[in-house]
Amino acid sequence: MPRLRQNDRERAVGMVQAGMTHQAVADHFNVSRITISRLMIRLRQTGRTNDRPRNGRPRVTSQRQDRHLRLIHLRNRMITAEDTARRTPGLANVRISGQTVRRRLRESGLRARRPVVGPILKQRHRTARLAWARARRRWRLHTWQHILFSDESRFSLRFSDGRYRVYRRRGERFTDQCVYESDRFGGGSVMVWAGICHDGRTQLKIVQGTLNAVKYRDDILDPIVLPFLQQRNFDHVFQHDNARCHVARVCQDFLNQNHIRVLPWPALSPDLSPIEHLWDELGRRVRHRQNPPETLQELRDALVHEWNNIPQAFIQRLIGSMRRRCEAVVAARGGHTRY
Repeated sequence: MPRLRQNDRERAVGMVQAGMTHQAVADHFNVSRITISRLMIRLRQTGRTNDRPRNGRPRVTSQRQDRHLRLIHLRNRMITAEDTARRTPGLANVRISGQTVRRRLRESGLRARRPVVGPILKQRHRTARLAWARARRRWRLHTWQHILFSDESRFSLRFSDGRYRVYRRRGERFTDQCVYESDRFGGGSVMVWAGICHDGRTQLKIVQGTLNAVKYRDDILDPIVLPFLQQRNFDHVFQHDNARCHVARVCQDFLNQNHIRVLPWPALSPDLSPIEHLWDELGRRVRHRQNPPETLQELRDALVHEWNNIPQAFIQRLIGSMRRRCEAVVAARGGHTRY
């Protein structure tokens, strides 16, 4: 016989209290008389008509096994729940599922998340980053204001972060409206270079082709960096990372001959450079344009336009975070930081 729904239980109680017999109420709802009798007994004992709490399905793992599952995933954060389930038997050697492992991990406060992608930091990199941050963690804002931070970045015409979602029904997975068509290589890309400081920024240089040491000297250092620093009476220190084209002898000779001071930079340290966050802001502005670029030339024009529209106050906030960045590297012992 069918179970009584909650609203039918309330109606059945009302009918009994109105004077109808249990059998008459049972016939009305097409259930047995004992169902109505037990319903009224439960009402008198608990004052409610809801089902009593049930123990549910017995757990297939013990508390000791639950602690063992938690320890496995604390020791190896990248292991999947399915791998753990295949290697871990439950009570009485019952096979457990990956969903069981995920439930046990959620109970202990562990949930699957997207990992942060960062560079491979070996011990020598961590040591150099820690020493660099310790030496500059007490620098005041006035010192950071006189540094010209520079970097290159590449922007693709077709951007995808892998987080697209589509609303579809069963069986519609491969319909045209539910397939995201993407170019394998992003539809082409544009490489740019720029520099920022507290009181200004350089032009956004569109880099054509491959950036080698000679092109870096002739197209960036000589026509852009040198005049920018001359306008400020060489009061600023130039910063660039340790890319091969930056540390080549032709570039080092040019910097020395023109008396351009260079800030030493630890390898694999994008989190210490404030311009990295500016590239993210520039990419968001280009993607959120009312008419996103469809060609490489439109992408170049959009990058230059949005670069000039970024408020200087935004750049000043990024440069003002340098002391916090150094403190974060020191706290992480040269490891990865939230920046």
